[in-house]
Amino acid sequence: MLRKGITGSFGAAIHGLNTPQLTDGVINRSKRMMLDTLGVGLIGTRTDVFNKALTYSKVFRSDERSSVWGQTDLSLPPHYAAFVNGIAVHSMDFDDTWHPATHPSGAVLPALLALAETLPRQPSGLDLLLAFNVGVEVQGRLMRFSREAYNIPERFHPPSVVGVMGSAAASAKLLGLSPAQCAHALAIAASSAGAPLANAATQTKPLHIGNAARRGLEAAQLARMGLEGNPDILDMKCGFGVYYKDYSPSPMAAPSSADFRWVLEDQDVAFKRIPAHLGMHWVVDAALAARANLTATVGNCDLSHIRKVTLRVPPSKYVNCAFPATEHQARHSFQFNASSALLDDKVTVSSFSRAHMDRPALKELLAKVEVETPGDNAPSFDKMYCEVEIETEQGQSHAARCNTFYGHWRKPLSQEDLVEKFSVNASSVLCAEGVEGVIDIVGNIERVRECSILTSYLRMTGSEEEQLYSTRSM
Repeated sequence: MLRKGITGSFGAAIHGLNTPQLTDGVINRSKRMMLDTLGVGLIGTRTDVFNKALTYSKVFRSDERSSVWGQTDLSLPPHYAAFVNGIAVHSMDFDDTWHPATHPSGAVLPALLALAETLPRQPSGLDLLLAFNVGVEVQGRLMRFSREAYNIPERFHPPSVVGVMGSAAASAKLLGLSPAQCAHALAIAASSAGAPLANAATQTKPLHIGNAARRGLEAAQLARMGLEGNPDILDMKCGFGVYYKDYSPSPMAAPSSADFRWVLEDQDVAFKRIPAHLGMHWVVDAALAARANLTATVGNCDLSHIRKVTLRVPPSKYVNCAFPATEHQARHSFQFNASSALLDDKVTVSSFSRAHMDRPALKELLAKVEVETPGDNAPSFDKMYCEVEIETEQGQSHAARCNTFYGHWRKPLSQEDLVEKFSVNASSVLCAEGVEGVIDIVGNIERVRECSILTSYLRMTGSEEEQLYSTRSM
């Protein structure tokens, strides 16, 4: 029998949520999340970290096989398909970000699509949409058990903590587990949670998402087989509470009660315009505005005349990297992203290539950058700001500040721009029919009879000529 308590309330809610409870707002927001996740996952299959993980995963065999996104004829055991596709999603740090801070989609969607291919009855698009939202909802609820979670993380990478729980919840929902089994899936997943933030800005960071997708799926399948964990895992400070200094859990409202409301209904996600840590978006927008001010004043932007660049950013050691040596460090460097924006008047996918990183002009500019952390600049994606001030050799000063970048939940990307981001990313791998097919299926996912059609489009790779053209457009 399922015990009454916090963990029990989550198990009951995961089991009890049904498609009629999906609101129009949640459906629209989650479809945007799914499309963006597939796009960044597809372009992520071109990265070195993805290909290393793929080579490793190919040695595993099973009777059940699931698709690898962007691969026409390649499939893997479901857990490893979820693993590599999850890695692809986060390989460029291009995926969505929520508040409190986590990347909610990357641990959930790869697990669900891998699982769906193995089920005897193909889930509908609406089944997929419900399970996806259950996985996102559980993450949102868990993060609200701690005030610490509202700030830029310091100890654990959040997707490794709540992402595996979201993957387990979503997979349990798609499998149709009982309330008790759903609770045990969370308990099993909790023993695979947690990855140190020290591995941020390394090739290991994308594995946090891949492992969350894989281990959450595994937890749900083990729970279906009767494996049990602590039925009070969410109630206890020595349970899920070990990941937070100020853990204060609360029950999840019954889906049928008037108290239930989706977290996503009230808190939208941020979609990234550049493949870098979310904090970089503030500093890039501020740097572009400061550059425009300089150009408007002096008629050009000769960076050799710059004496100093000052960045005023929130305190966060893991995104303060003065001279990044790798692309992953560059994606987590206020200094690099500000300097790239000043030098090129843009930051794009190619900004993090070795050829761009090794430019003498960029290194010269990096040496002129100083970082300040004002006391009023909170380390929170909901409260932070960035200022960029350029001082010239002639004694002039040109500054700009960004409080909210375009793509943040307060200033969301338009649907047109979101689809354009997906199209550019996806066309680096898929043919035109595949790109348009994914857009159409996700846009109408609640009316799709079998979600396997989505996977078929994700395997429609383009010709080398099409991929080369798309790469040039980035």
